[in-house]
Amino acid sequence: MRRSKCRLFHSFVVAAVAALSLAGCEDAAKTSAPGGATASNGKSASATPAGDGGAASSNDLKRIIILENDNSPFWDAARAGLQDAESELKLKQHGLRAVLEVNNGTPAGQLEKLQQFGAEADIVGIGVSAVDADNAAVAEELRKLQKKGVKIVTIDSDVDRAKFRDCRYAFIGTENRIGGHELGICAKGLRPSGGGYVTFVGRSGAQNAIERIEGFYGGAGEKFQALDHMVDDVDLARARDNVRNAIQNHKGKLTTLVGIWSYNAPAITDVVKEMGNRNEFTIVTFDAEPIAIEEIAKGNIDAMVVQNPYQMGYQGVHLMTALYQNDEKTVKELLPHHGEPNGDIYDTGLKVVVPNSQSPLKREMFGPKTEFLTLDVFKTWLDKYRLKGS
Repeated sequence: MRRSKCRLFHSFVVAAVAALSLAGCEDAAKTSAPGGATASNGKSASATPAGDGGAASSNDLKRIIILENDNSPFWDAARAGLQDAESELKLKQHGLRAVLEVNNGTPAGQLEKLQQFGAEADIVGIGVSAVDADNAAVAEELRKLQKKGVKIVTIDSDVDRAKFRDCRYAFIGTENRIGGHELGICAKGLRPSGGGYVTFVGRSGAQNAIERIEGFYGGAGEKFQALDHMVDDVDLARARDNVRNAIQNHKGKLTTLVGIWSYNAPAITDVVKEMGNRNEFTIVTFDAEPIAIEEIAKGNIDAMVVQNPYQMGYQGVHLMTALYQNDEKTVKELLPHHGEPNGDIYDTGLKVVVPNSQSPLKREMFGPKTEFLTLDVFKTWLDKYRLKGS
């Protein structure tokens, strides 16, 4: 009787274990089914985003990073380009993903980020906007990353090319000296009598700032005199204070307010509206943040020289992907003259934007590669790429 009970108990245990094993197999099958994973909140959570064709989960993907310097809306367009490149180039099918990371706008913060990236094995490419062109520590960190096999490009703002050109493969962005020159042409066309001007910028040591200010001086001509170059260290409150101080300090001499970085345009228009002296100044600015677009439509900005951060994001990802994959054909298409003087520069282009066709500025005043657009045509271009600014 005891043996019979033991056999009965043994049979019961075996059956129970078999049932549990079968249930476990069914649960595992549900969990591993393509596109049918269940999130912890109980909702369906596809392991692979639509259109990625069975790519690995994000934890298994190598990263291509673009490191921006602040949360300016300028970088929203770069993010859109990055995301479109990731989708259209099918990065996830190739085990890659593209990410936009944010620095705090300082050289120390940039260096810390790069050192952090150096310790992370899943990073295969970094596009960096150099905060200070002459920063040897950042250049050395980029060299260290290159030695580890990470593909390095600069985006938007380059390193000092005379000293540190070897620390990156290429620069992707605006020919900033030409952009500054075109902004100077805007000032000269809008105010032929010239006068004193002040430039406003985040950091004076950034390559794009140096070249734009130098270019503006050449484009504006001898009737214009530089009264000051005011730096705000990417502090928006200080950016507005700088405009206020410039107007107060240079009464009777100041005729033209020049915004060099994207957020300087809203800073200028805010203060000028506050002080009620719009008619005293010509206002010309770089870039087209959403607020700046609103202000030029209201007549508070006379002209903008606009970059193409969308293409910076897109082509930055495109080039770094090709470099990582040893895709020499694509690299050659993007940089056909690499290895020749300035063949390591991918120019994303410039646009001069004016409020309307009544502007005294005309197409023939500008270089052959510069697009000249009225605001309505520019907005159509933004809509094409689903952008709010550029």
